[in-house]
Parts: sequence; C-alpha cells; structure tokens
Amino acid sequence: MPLDYTNNKSSADNGLNVTPVSSVDAFHAKDDYTLNPSGRSSFDSAIANDNQDTVSAQSYDSTTGYGKVNAAAAVAKAIGQNTFADVPDIGGNSWGADAVKAPEVWARGYTGQDVVVAVIDTGVDYNHADLRNNIWTNTREIAGNGVDDDGNGYIDDARGWNFVDNNSDPLDGNGHGTHVSGTIAGENNGFGVTGIAYNSKIMPVKVLNDSGSGSISSITKGIYYAVNNGANVINLSLGSDFPNSSLASAIEYASKKGVVVVMAAGNNGLPILSYPASYANQWGLAVGAVDRDNNIADFSNRPGITQLSYVTAPGVGIYSSVPGDQYANYSGTSMAAPHVAGVVALMLSANHSLTDAQVRQIITQTASNGAPDPDTGFSAGSAVSQLIADIAGNTSRYSWASFESSAIASDYTVDFTSKNSSQPEINDSFANANISSQFRYYEDNLNDNIYNSLAKEQPNEQPSDLEKMLQQFQKQMDELRKWFANM
Repeated sequence: MPLDYTNNKSSADNGLNVTPVSSVDAFHAKDDYTLNPSGRSSFDSAIANDNQDTVSAQSYDSTTGYGKVNAAAAVAKAIGQNTFADVPDIGGNSWGADAVKAPEVWARGYTGQDVVVAVIDTGVDYNHADLRNNIWTNTREIAGNGVDDDGNGYIDDARGWNFVDNNSDPLDGNGHGTHVSGTIAGENNGFGVTGIAYNSKIMPVKVLNDSGSGSISSITKGIYYAVNNGANVINLSLGSDFPNSSLASAIEYASKKGVVVVMAAGNNGLPILSYPASYANQWGLAVGAVDRDNNIADFSNRPGITQLSYVTAPGVGIYSSVPGDQYANYSGTSMAAPHVAGVVALMLSANHSLTDAQVRQIITQTASNGAPDPDTGFSAGSAVSQLIADIAGNTSRYSWASFESSAIASDYTVDFTSKNSSQPEINDSFANANISSQFRYYEDNLNDNIYNSLAKEQPNEQPSDLEKMLQQFQKQMDELRKWFANM
C-alpha cells in the first residue's frame, strides 16, 4: 500500500520498508557536459549581488528554515519594488495559492507567461483538461516523423521525453507528476485547479515508472534534457536518503545555466533533508511542507543543523489534477515543492534575467522568517541541541524503515512503500483509484567521492569555522544515514 500523509501521520506510524523492485542501468557521469557558466544577466545590483553565497544567517530556523514562501514580496523584490498590496483570498481548494500570496501577483499581471517549468517525475497527463493548453511544445521537432529534427539526440520529442521507456511519450500512468503539474500550471479556466503560475508551460520529463520508482541515471539525464531544451525551472518532487555525485553535478549544471531547481525536502519527519534537497546548500531551493495553519507537517523533513536555502509551502491536503480529467487531494513535500516552483515561475515572468543565486536570495529574504532580527538568527549550538533533543525525544522516527542492504549496495531501483497506510482523501470521481506515494524515491548509489563536487571552494576564499562545522556535520549525518540503513 502506498504512503499517504493526508491524515498527518508520521513515517514512523506507517512502517516503511525499502524493497528493490527491479534492476536498472548503472549511471556513468558524462564528461561531455561542460559546466560553462552562462547565467542570466542584467539584474539590478540594488536588489542583490550575483554570487553563490546567498544564504544569510539572519532569521534562519532549524525547523522551518526561512519560513513560508511569499510570492507577493518575492516578485516585487525581483523588479525592485516593495511587496504588492493584498487582494481578497480565493478560498476553497485554492487555499494554497492564497497562502503563498499568488493572487496578489496575478493582480499585477504576472502569471508565469513565457516561463517553462520541467516536471521531472512520473510523467504528465498532457491530455488533462486543466493542463493540455499549458504543455510545452518543442517547436523545432516535427512529431511522429521518426526523425530527430532538432538534432538534440531525441527523436520526436515534441512534448518532452520518457527516460523510463526511452521514447517520446512522457504520459503519466501514476498520477504524481500530473498532480505536481496542476499545482504549478493548472489553467485558470473556471474549473478544477488554478496553478500558481497558470500561464507557464509544463515540460513533461518522465524519469519514474508507473509505480513511482526510478534510477539516478534517468533522473540525471532528465535534468540535462530539461536544461538543454529550454526549461527555466525544474521541479524535483523525488528523493533518496543518500548523496550522489552525478546527480549533484547535474543540479550544478542547471544552476550555472541559469535554471532554478526546486526540490522536495522529504517525508521522513527528520531534522535532516533527503537528497537532492540537501544540495540546496549550494544550488536551488529545498521545500518543506506546512498545513493550512502554517504548522510544519509532522512528516516533513526539516533543515536541522545544515543551513541552506530552505523554505516552506502548503503540502497537506493539496487539491490538484490527476490523470483522466480527475482531481484529488495529496499530502507531502512533493506537493509543497511545486508551490515554490510556481512562485519562481512568477518571478521569472516578471524578470526573466534572474539567476539561480538571485532567485535563492530573494526567495529566502522575502519568506516569512526573512526580516532580520538582531536578537535571533541561526545558532549552530542551538541547532545541534535541537537535533539531539529530536533524536532523544523521537527515537521512533529513527526506526522508520527496515532496509535491505542489497537495495543500498547494489544498482537497484528502490521504492519506499507502506505496509499500513490509509488512502488519501479524494473527491468522489476518484474514490477507487490506487493513489501512489506522495514522495518519490529512486535508487541509492553510494560513492566514496561523493563530496568532491560539493567541497570546491572559491579561489582565495576560505570557509568560516561555522561553514566548516556545518560541512563536517553534514558528512556525519550522511554516515548516520548509512548506519541506520544497515541496522
């Protein structure tokens, strides 16, 4: 039975078990992907300096990071203005859009126009009534002629690519990717769901199979595909407990090409993030889930000791599209991430020159915890104390899964499934569907050189003592993951 957190259960309540489901190809890093910086330019220097060290120590909380994302403040800052005036809430199933202040941005004419968001997931139901008009089209490709017209290495990829079956049909047979897509770009058509950036385009990139599992090979190739074919934002509502250098390199590549990667924090209820969300210490954004009352969801992973670009967004009981012109309520950090991806799309529709670093800085500075407070801020000592207290007080959370070592040590695809989970709340038209996990997991591939791409320092720039401590603590946490995985 797949995971469901609609009833706000922690993963400890669900008895997670990792089981290998199929063999996959081993991924080998491609040397031909050169990381040539080509970020967007012409950004107002009064707003922010374009550099990678964008995370401020002010108002950072080890539970909620920088707090709930604020589209009105973020888009206004992106164009050098003060936050936009409030407008009446939409209410109903659009409470998530209200919570992130998307309507305030729409009222100013920014709706995601001219922005492409790649949903790297289980695929997308591109025929869905709320999505079909907002599906990206590769205008350089002639569909169905059996020719690679644009010479990008993919034949007939007129609307994305399927890296699971290696073909041009990225149709979603699961529901997860379609749900994510509706939150980002559901059409503003008077029915169903209205996406945060409802005039943006969704690029379907299928990297997870219909049971919600996939390989690092597929995910990494999917990231390169999205970047090289014009995506401006990438949504990754998927994760693993372990780092991978090939995946890190792909995210770094996206960042240096000016593409913002938004990553779900994970649903283990731990004070440490899953991967790739942990890479938000250098690139992209990590997103945790909150409910209607802005309480951090019990299942949501929290940033803990590792200070990075972490914000929160609605992720409990989120109403969105699922295949077959249907709708359903899902819960998970997978549902929170597309809210932020939508906000980033709104920012880029207002100022298309923003780089990854600038987006990260603006998002974190304008989130709920963003106002500097001289009496508060990030404290390594307090964060460590909180982490220790969490471990001591919630030991059940650290026995949430029974791992099989073969799934960790070998090149297997793995899927986190629940033995005893409830079905998510749904509308009547979708009552009998088999809803899949709201956070997708992929194969774990341990690599002794995993930190090589993360430990590079800028020339003539020495990390601070705090930074060194945080880097070391992150490594220790990864070792802790491995220890739990082999218990």
